[in-house]
Amino acid sequence: MTIEEAQKKVDEWINTVGVRYFNELTNMAILTEEVGELARIIARKYGEQSFKESDKNKDLGDEMADVLWVLICLANQTGIDLTQALERNFEKKNIRDKDRHKGNEKLK
Repeated sequence: MTIEEAQKKVDEWINTVGVRYFNELTNMAILTEEVGELARIIARKYGEQSFKESDKNKDLGDEMADVLWVLICLANQTGIDLTQALERNFEKKNIRDKDRHKGNEKLK
């Protein structure tokens, strides 16, 4: 699925099953919540925290998809074409960061 297709599928789902988009501020709060849930699983799986019983069956991919879903919702409701935005972001990084990481001693 392309990013464009994902934006269309989320929009279709929201407008049929979901009734309507939550407002932008609500979705920003939901995005923050979802990122927190993702961070919790990563901290336990790759960090030093131990799993709580309630976290043991959490799926990392599903948590990432929740973050992506809400981000797509925000893009849709603010008129952002994520494909174009990502392409522009690559251009920016290719100019700004083209040599930045190669010279970083911490990455060697």
